[in-house]
Amino acid sequence: MNVNTNVKATRYRWTICGLLFMATTINYLDRQVLSLTWKDFIAPEFNWTNNDYGNITALFSIFYAVSLIFAGRFVDIMDTKKGFLWAIGVWSVGACLHAFAGIATSGYITGEWFVGFAEAKEIISTVNDTGLVISVSVTLFIFARFVLALGEAGNFPAAIKATAEYFPKKDRAFSTSIFNAGATVGALAAPITIPFIAEAYGWEMAFIVIGALGFVWMGFWVFMYDKPEKHKKVNPAELEYIQQDEIEDRKLEGYVPESTKKTSLADCFKYKQTWAFAFGKFMTDGVWWFFLFWTPAYLSSVYGMDSTEAAFPLFILYLITLLSIIGGWLPTYFVDKKGMNPYAGRMRAMLIFAFFPLLALVAQPLGHFTYWIPVIIIGIAGAAHQAWSANIFTTVGDMFPKKAIATVTGIGGLAGGIGSTLINKGSGLLFDFSAESNMKFMGFEGIEAGYFIIFSICAVCYLIGWSVMKTLVPKYSPITDM
Repeated sequence: MNVNTNVKATRYRWTICGLLFMATTINYLDRQVLSLTWKDFIAPEFNWTNNDYGNITALFSIFYAVSLIFAGRFVDIMDTKKGFLWAIGVWSVGACLHAFAGIATSGYITGEWFVGFAEAKEIISTVNDTGLVISVSVTLFIFARFVLALGEAGNFPAAIKATAEYFPKKDRAFSTSIFNAGATVGALAAPITIPFIAEAYGWEMAFIVIGALGFVWMGFWVFMYDKPEKHKKVNPAELEYIQQDEIEDRKLEGYVPESTKKTSLADCFKYKQTWAFAFGKFMTDGVWWFFLFWTPAYLSSVYGMDSTEAAFPLFILYLITLLSIIGGWLPTYFVDKKGMNPYAGRMRAMLIFAFFPLLALVAQPLGHFTYWIPVIIIGIAGAAHQAWSANIFTTVGDMFPKKAIATVTGIGGLAGGIGSTLINKGSGLLFDFSAESNMKFMGFEGIEAGYFIIFSICAVCYLIGWSVMKTLVPKYSPITDM
């Protein structure tokens, strides 16, 4: 490719990164609506317990995990543009479906299906069989979470694939950290919007308003995304920058172009790089999901806050997690300033981030002084997770050809979902048991003892995950025979 060096390269790749950021923000807003409304609005209406909520979140994690492995494959087959459109369309429908669980519950019990949200509440309040109300409502929410999970599973495989298409390896961790910060911004915006929408207009409208955002994003994606080599807004100079890895690889002796042969799902499991990525996700994804799903309940159970009182502490918590953007810059520093290859730089950065969650060991002990200490510690642990996450995702692009990136990302997501399922289901059972039995552990009693145990598990997960990953793939080892 001959490029006029006097022509300044366009920077359209960052516009694509912005679109991925917005999709991830919407993704996390949609999944946060339940965690911010169930305790104060939904549980009193349907008589839910912690275990009921734990079952719903655990099953969501299972659905999400299983869907990821198929979503990754689907995105690789459909390609990035169509795959992402299908994903966000499905999850936006799923998000809105939650709002109609009350109407469907009252309809199932009484046979009156065509009622409004307020009328459905009145009907449910007059039903004497609370067990039936719980059973039906939980089942309906599980179905809505299934549709949500099915669509949301496509977000990260499609976003990682788009990043690999639009950024060279040395910039992928930084670009990933930017779009991945959408998870933090979504979590940040959620507590200062969702409870207030629910309070003013009902919890049903919180699901509908937030769910509708995905349909708006789809319109932008249709008109703004295309492959960089086809996009009119990507000039030759930017395209050369984007494709610099391929250009350099072509100069190497013995260079073999990427095969066009189709890669099966089973083929991906033959490589230790796949297992390293999957184990890292298994050990750490559940930590983030625990903090995301249970921190509002933690502030309620331990400190007596309702959802509106917890809004500001949660806002500060997720504001702290925005520090995760440093996680994308640090590997680039190791590559540019220390001369390390991208994989070595990423693993060095991930080791550093793995130490910060250890602070969770003292979150509950120091929480007796003020709730702000565990809030800040959880925020730091969340920032470390998101920094870790940006880098572990990028190891897939380092090691695998583009045609397999979404598939391998899905496999890792499945492993992460299994870990999330275990910690969410286990937490619900432990918290109910510890509260009912007034369990004592390490000087804590009741539900505080339960939270201390889970915080301690979360603290050590990253160092275990990093150690196994490093053992499986000690140095940069890209896949060339796929």
